[in-house]
Amino acid sequence: MQVQTLKRSYTPEEYLELEATAEYKNEYRDGEIVPMTGGTTNHNKIVGSFYAFLKYALRGQNYNIYFVDVRLWIPRYRQYTYPDVMVIEGEPIYTGTNTTTVTNPSLIVEVLSKSTKNYDQGDKFLYYRSIPEFKEYILIDQTRYYAMQYSKTPDEKWLLSEYESENATVQLSSINLQINLNDIYEQVNFNDTEE
Repeated sequence: MQVQTLKRSYTPEEYLELEATAEYKNEYRDGEIVPMTGGTTNHNKIVGSFYAFLKYALRGQNYNIYFVDVRLWIPRYRQYTYPDVMVIEGEPIYTGTNTTTVTNPSLIVEVLSKSTKNYDQGDKFLYYRSIPEFKEYILIDQTRYYAMQYSKTPDEKWLLSEYESENATVQLSSINLQINLNDIYEQVNFNDTEE
């Protein structure tokens, strides 16, 4: 005999209450609470390098750069998520009464893992595209030199550019900035790809 378990649906308010005391981070997907997978050392190095590069290059300019722990609310799809890196042009727009959740990134960076890459490239990108300020999406593979860049054109289309060599340079479209893949992948060991 097969036993079925009932899935409970949570309100956004219940999720936020549970998340405030959770020992690990969870995403909220339209009623479902989904535990986030642990990051690898390669994931951590790539996120750290991208964040540090942006933080240094954009100092003194009207941008706010966040990584890992700042939550994003996507109201149209009822999603709370934690992008690896977010850039907000100007001031952040918060949801709720605290400064833990933003709603207006123009650039989002995600480092792909085996368990999340299909979601990051599919449904999550769909959800991100509903954010009016969102202009650019960078997806970075942690197992080889490879990055995908989706840039929003003035006529509301998304243009894909791919970068596959160590010496490739990503020209950001939402910010007047370029970054080399060898800088993003500094100290990454592709032999350490366990997830």
